Parts: sequence; structure tokens; C-alpha cells
Amino acid sequence: MTGYFNDTPGFAGSRDAGPFLGVAKSATGRKWIGLPLAAERSAAMIEQNTRLPGVVCRLLASRNISAGDAHSHLEPKLRDLMSDPSHLLDMDRAVEIFIYAIEKRLKIAIFADYDVDGTCSACLLSSWIEAKGLRPTVYIPDRLTEGYGPNPAAMASLAAAHDLIICVDCGSTANDALAAASGSKVIVLDHHTGGEVLPKVAAVVNPNRQDEDSELGYLSAAGVVFLFLVAANRLMRAKGMAAPDIFGALDLVALATVADVVPLSGLNRAFVRQGLAIARKRKRPGLVALAESAKVYSSLSTYHLGYVFGPRINAGGRIGRSDMGWQLLATRDPRQAKRLAAQLEELNTERREMTEVLVDEALAQAEARAPGEPLVWAAKEGWHPGIVGIAAARLVQKFSRPAIVIAIDRKVGKGSARSVHGIDLGAAIAQCRVEKLLVKGGGHAMAAGLTVQQDRIESAIDRIAQLLVKQGALEAREPTLRIQEAIMPSAVSIDLINEIENAGPFGSGAPAPRFVLPYVRVKYSKVMKHKHLTLSLADESGGSIEAIAFQANEGPLGPFLRDRKNGRIHVAGRLTINDFRGRISHRFEIEDAANAVSN
Repeated sequence: MTGYFNDTPGFAGSRDAGPFLGVAKSATGRKWIGLPLAAERSAAMIEQNTRLPGVVCRLLASRNISAGDAHSHLEPKLRDLMSDPSHLLDMDRAVEIFIYAIEKRLKIAIFADYDVDGTCSACLLSSWIEAKGLRPTVYIPDRLTEGYGPNPAAMASLAAAHDLIICVDCGSTANDALAAASGSKVIVLDHHTGGEVLPKVAAVVNPNRQDEDSELGYLSAAGVVFLFLVAANRLMRAKGMAAPDIFGALDLVALATVADVVPLSGLNRAFVRQGLAIARKRKRPGLVALAESAKVYSSLSTYHLGYVFGPRINAGGRIGRSDMGWQLLATRDPRQAKRLAAQLEELNTERREMTEVLVDEALAQAEARAPGEPLVWAAKEGWHPGIVGIAAARLVQKFSRPAIVIAIDRKVGKGSARSVHGIDLGAAIAQCRVEKLLVKGGGHAMAAGLTVQQDRIESAIDRIAQLLVKQGALEAREPTLRIQEAIMPSAVSIDLINEIENAGPFGSGAPAPRFVLPYVRVKYSKVMKHKHLTLSLADESGGSIEAIAFQANEGPLGPFLRDRKNGRIHVAGRLTINDFRGRISHRFEIEDAANAVSN
């Protein structure tokens, strides 16, 4: 007995023959899809050639990784995946201007976005500059009063006191605002979709500018900044000058890459893999303080970067001071880090409470509108603009469609948009900005922001919907759930989860594998905070496992699980490590369930 069911009689439905375990329609209305036979054959070949654990081999096969590439995939190296930074347009010019400013001891300002990616980008750049004995000005705009990206007043003020302004994680479409920085050179280091006309500045380094043919469009802004610093170090060494260490800052690149939900493929895999190794050493005071504040005692993973650290760093920009996250990550003083982490913890708790109210109201609006639209949306006066992005993400989770949530204040709406894979919402919003339906707007495929006059909200939404239809947003897509394999509760262990984690990192474009606990029954269940459901599940041989279904009571999953206490069911979800007050245990996070029909 291995605990796995790939070759067990009655489980043939997990292959090409039909739905996994025969589940054509689950509690949430999805068809379960298992590994195709070709992937299972590939997994057998990987296991034979590498002697890796079977669960890892099947995971690699499901990602189309061959036996020959298995070890390089599991241990991605920067030296193998790093592109020449000079291949990016304007990179060499930007680096020459930057190093000249360093050599001449000029005054440098960094203008950064207020999210995790912008915060990490600013910290990367400011730390490098400080290592050369200069102290840059770091300017992070206030989300409520200034909004996203450069604005004319801020740029004019910075230009009056600085020789060089570097915009990170923003600026590619801020033509008018950057024009206000007269008398100062401006460099843009960004990754958001660029406009047809670039700002008239010294350099725009962005793999997603319209005239760029780079294959690095998947990078976060911190990834772009890291390449910029690689190029800067190369020029420094060519000039016979000492170059600061940048590889010790890969923890920041990993944090930004995961938190900004960019694809964990190519160079990003190496960034996150090696960045996590650095973060686990717990040498950055800000990350140490965040871990202590959030009571994280286990080895750090992408989960901690994206779902524990990310929201807390963002809390400053959402409902506190925009620069709190940067101060936390940049400080070398453990006491200051502890104080800032405590403040962010309080803000994050407040943010969660505000979010729950906003999400409930946004869900009610979205559900009241006609079904079958290519996107869902909600807008209301009085909502906090700092948390509409979280609400948009919850709408996507609920409806499996792109979503936009807008907070209205003084007849101006500030909104956030989140998308689904295959639909480029950022491009649609950028087009509406060009068409003057939006005051501001832009982003990338999966996430974007916008500013719109209140009386133009519906016309802007209608136009975005039209553009999404052209992308195929209304094409019939059978809702499915991809299953890695079935596993007995008694086979789950910390060691197994660590083996699976070794095949990571997991995130956007490389989701953590989803397993099924087959033929289990609910021993008990308990509702938490009116939304979540905790359960104990047992199989026919007496094995059991603790489980949780987040937000289950907002949809059909919660009632389904509560009503099946006496019958056998299949439960789909992810294996996780639960770190509660230093007590480490394994847990199953339920995403779906279905009735079990014995053959």
C-alpha cells in the first residue's frame, strides 16, 4: 500500500478515459481532469532515470518536464537562465546615466509604486546606491491623495531638488506627469504594458513596451531592477570600481515576484528558488520581524511570501502610510523593524475587517447584474480605494471571470481589476485610456488599475467588456479542475509535503499540485467566522486528516460538506503545512468536493 491510487481498480476514470474518479460535475459545478496517459508514462521514465520520489516525478511530468531536464528544473540556476540585460531597449543608456550620477555624486530620487513590487524595487535600488555612499530620496505616493504612478506635482518637486529621478514599477504611460520633471533626467524601470507613445525621458527600460521584442515580459518590476543592477555592476567592474553585492538581495526579488503574481517560469523560477534560500536564513531584519509578528516559525515558502508577508507590506499603502513597507524592508535596525512590523500587523487586521464588509457589498452588486457578461463589476461611493483590489480578486474567485471594483469619491472612481488566465485585462484598460474613457489606467494581463469619472463608469465598463469579448471572454469554457493524483489521508506527512515543495516554487503559471482524498467521510465540521469551515476527514481504513475550506460558506461548497456527514465523498484540494504558534502539522485545504459513487 503506497497511499496513491494511479493503478488501483476503479480509478481508471482519472486518465484519458473520462473525468477523474468519474466526477463530471462537482459541488462547485466543475469537471475533474486527471493526468493524461502520456504524462503517466513520462513520469515512469523520469522515476526510472532520476530515482526521484514518485510524487515529484508525476508532478514534473504534468508540467511537461522531461527526464533529461528534471534536475535542472528542480535546481534552476541564475547563470543558466540569466539573459544579457543589454538586450533590453534603453538598458545600456540607462546604466550609463546611472553610473555617471554615482561617479559625480549627483542627487538621485527614486519614485516607486506603493505595492510590494514597487516597495521591493525601491529597496533594491536604494540599498545599492547607499552601498556606494550616497543617500537617495525615496518617494512613494499616497494611494488616496495621489493615486498610482507619477503625478505632475510630485515630479516637479523632485526635479527641483534632484539631478536624476528613477521611476520603478510605474511611469511607462505617465507621459504628462514625467514631462513636469524638467531640468532633471528621468529613467523608467517598469514592467507594465507600455503605451504606443513612450514618455520623453532619458530611458524607458521595460520588457513590455510596445517596440520591445524581449522574451522577458513575464518579469516583475523588481526583476527588471535586478537586471538593471546586474548591468550596473558590469559597467562598474569595467571601470575598475567596486560593485555592491546584489545576489544577497534576491530575497526581495523573490518576494516581489510572488506577491505581484507574475508567472513563475524561466528566470522567475530561479529568482524565487534562490531568493527563498536567502530569505530562510532570516538575515533581513524586516522579514524577520514580519515572520515574528505573523507567528511564522516554519521554513519560509512561496505561501508565506504571497499570503503572509505580501498583505502586511501592502497594508501600509492601502490604509496607512505608503512608505511603511519600504522602511521595513530597508532598515538594518531590528528594533525599528519590530516596531514597523507591529504597526503593519495592526493595519492588516484593520484591512481584513474592512475588506469583509466591502466584499459582501461587491458580491451582492455583482450577483444582481445580468448573468453571462464577460466580466463582473461593482462600484460604490464610500468604499476604501486601498482594498478594492482584494475585492476584485474575490469576485474572480467567485465567478471565474475578470472583475473590476471601483471606489467612488467626489465623483471620481478609483478601481482595481483582476483577470483570469488567457484574458489580458490590462491591455483592454490601456485601450480605454487611449480612447479617453478613463482618466488613468494600465497594468498587466492579470492585474490593472484605473481612474474614471463617475458619470463614465458604465460606458467604460461596457467598452472593456467589448474588448474582452474580442479576446474570447465569452467563448464556452467547461469549468474544470485539474487533479494531480489521489492520495490516502494516512499517506500525507510533513516529509511528503516537503518533497512536493522541492519541485516548486509554486505560484502564478505554476500552481501547487491539487490532490484528491477519495472515499472519505466528514467526522466533524465547524464554521469559523461565518465563512470558513474546519473539518476532520477519515478514510475507510481509519486514516484521518484535518482540513479547512476557506470562504466555503459563501458558495455551494460549505453546505455540501456540512450535509455529507454520513456519506462517502471525494475531496479535492492542496496539501499544506499549518504553522500554529510554533506547532507544525500538515493540513488539507479543500477547494472542491463531490459525491463518491462506489464501482
